[in-house]
Amino acid sequence: MIIENSGLNGVQSELNYLDDAAEKVGFVRWQWEYYRATYDLKLVDRASGSEYFLRINTRAIEGKLESPHAVLNIEAVYIGRATFPHGLEYESPVPQHIMDTATQRLQQLKQQLV
Repeated sequence: MIIENSGLNGVQSELNYLDDAAEKVGFVRWQWEYYRATYDLKLVDRASGSEYFLRINTRAIEGKLESPHAVLNIEAVYIGRATFPHGLEYESPVPQHIMDTATQRLQQLKQQLV
């Protein structure tokens, strides 16, 4: 599910600063290559045991991710349920308490970046 109202789409930050801000909120830069990176936050529904990942997609608009001074643009924010062996399914409904936590973490990150 794409999260349209995160307030993060279009926000720009240097890689080093974004890494630090994301880590403070609990995100990990998980996948990356020279020009794009994703930041993931794992959320677990204790009732069902399901795992959800809040994911932020970014793309370098200045430099490459080899440099801590590369400037990244946040392109999209979405959440999905983890599937075996390793993937995300974006069509499943997300429990409200998981969405509430996701929204809270996105707001914390936004405060760090804006």
